[in-house]
Amino acid sequence: MIDLSPAQKALAAFNERYKLCGPFDDDWVEQCLAAALEAAADDVVPYLDEPDWGACDEMRCDIELCTDHMRKRNQLLAIAAELRGDTTTPERFQ
Repeated sequence: MIDLSPAQKALAAFNERYKLCGPFDDDWVEQCLAAALEAAADDVVPYLDEPDWGACDEMRCDIELCTDHMRKRNQLLAIAAELRGDTTTPERFQ
């Protein structure tokens, strides 16, 4: 499999979601945009399960930077959730 750029990954996620719902669903655009945003979030600000604070120290970052990373990720995922009409907060946001 070839490596895709972040833009290609987002477009692929959009197209994959389109195949599932297509123009037959009233909210197909929102669903596809949400999928693209989630793919972008995964590529640009990947989920940090349990940040390795020691590694962060070695990279000269601190708790504030790692927290900011997750805040940005959560903001992107919240936009995707809103587009999908999802009002719950999935575990992956936390």
